[in-house]
Amino acid sequence: MLAVMRKQLKNHPALVPLLFFIAGGGAMSMMYLARLALKNPDVCWDRKNNPEPWNKMAPTDQYKFYAVNVDYSKLKKEGPDF
Repeated sequence: MLAVMRKQLKNHPALVPLLFFIAGGGAMSMMYLARLALKNPDVCWDRKNNPEPWNKMAPTDQYKFYAVNVDYSKLKKEGPDF
């Protein structure tokens, strides 16, 4: 399969940027999925030792990828401790 791709890229050099952007987009999407699986408080990998990981988060923990108008370092806890 790689030999066929190499032959196509030699015959059609305009495909190189297309392949570059497709590979880059695939790599970025895999990194984002890995970030969601490892950093999101809704995902629980260890139910025995940490059954509710969202209860152990401090109010200053930023778990969203991009926060527009929220400064997480100045938030205060509003709910009870569980």
